[in-house]
Amino acid sequence: METIVNFLRQTGFVLIAENWQVLVMMLISFGLMYLAIVHKFEPMLLLPIAFGMLLTNLPGAEMFHEILFAGGHVHWDLMGGAAVTQEMLDELAAAGVSETILSSVTVGQTITAGLIDYLYLGVKLGIYPCLIFLGVGAMTDFSPLIANPKSLLLGGAAQLGIFTTYIAASLMGFVPAEAGSISIIGGADGPTAIFVTTRLAPHLLGPIAVAAYSYMALVPVIQPPIMKLLTTKKERQIRMTTLRPVSRLERILFPVVVTVFVALLVPSAAPLVGCLMLGNLFKESGVVERLNKTAQNELMNIVTIMLGISVGATATASTFLSWSTIKIIVMGVVAFALGTAGGVLIAKFMNLFLKNKINPLIGSAGVSAVPMAARVSQSVGQKEDPSNFLLMHAMGPNVAGVIGSAIAAGVLLALFGA
Repeated sequence: METIVNFLRQTGFVLIAENWQVLVMMLISFGLMYLAIVHKFEPMLLLPIAFGMLLTNLPGAEMFHEILFAGGHVHWDLMGGAAVTQEMLDELAAAGVSETILSSVTVGQTITAGLIDYLYLGVKLGIYPCLIFLGVGAMTDFSPLIANPKSLLLGGAAQLGIFTTYIAASLMGFVPAEAGSISIIGGADGPTAIFVTTRLAPHLLGPIAVAAYSYMALVPVIQPPIMKLLTTKKERQIRMTTLRPVSRLERILFPVVVTVFVALLVPSAAPLVGCLMLGNLFKESGVVERLNKTAQNELMNIVTIMLGISVGATATASTFLSWSTIKIIVMGVVAFALGTAGGVLIAKFMNLFLKNKINPLIGSAGVSAVPMAARVSQSVGQKEDPSNFLLMHAMGPNVAGVIGSAIAAGVLLALFGA
């Protein structure tokens, strides 16, 4: 009987009773799974994120240990089997690590790294976001941007949400590094948000990643009301001239030139932009079809699974259920809305000086949600004029937004990185 009682005390059911917060996190993960499966909100990433959140909050599973990555560093000695020391705990406490994380271990304890601890290294070391960008580049056609360079201005204006939200987050009490991580949500670019947050504010990775991917999934819901509010019916019916053909030489030179220029301008953005452009060079060169297909399919799918599970695992009850998370969620949607508005308004401003007018709806595609934001521009435009096709025009600012968000990330890393 004593053996049975001891066994029951170690089950997750008893541990849930001792920590009700993990039950709340499990319910949140179920809600995200529902959105991914039933409503198909960015299921490729939202589903593994939700399941990673479930795994990390299962009491007693011990798949992810926050202490191994506390203080923004990988504690390789603990992963190698070294015992926790009082000196280490004192250093982490001085670095601002929460009491909840510190209390999860005791002096002299050794930690057996779990599955997600090893998977998370790809996030912490910045590997997964860069590989995601490699796949995105292999799937992206930059021809609309090359044919209409003015799209760069639209993509740049859509980064308005990033920098205004940084100011707002600073005023709300977040330190500069945390404010920078929160503001990058405005770019609607999940991999970039993860890349920046792991370097500036790793303790906020869970809520920021969930917010970033949730708002990417909600692009068709959030953007149309803002687009309609800021434009007139006449503006939404503007027909744009057909884009000029882009030569193969231009398509090949573009990724090389952009990589060199951005790396020299903002070296911190080189990993993201370099991988994005390498993937695109695979596509446009036409001589590495096997590499191109691998980057688009097998590599992209494998990394997506690992990235989703790892990011979801950071959303533990101790870090997710807090007032700071609520602030992040709210500021994230504000950042995204401002980014959408910035692209629309700069298009309206440019029309004051252009002979061939720009349909302001394509400005909203300046956020980095490729190609969803461009499809929303097309959808809203066709509701006003079914024969008006804006998709290819919208892809210009859409891919410019990808580059713009990566450059914005590099600026934030350069300013606030350790």
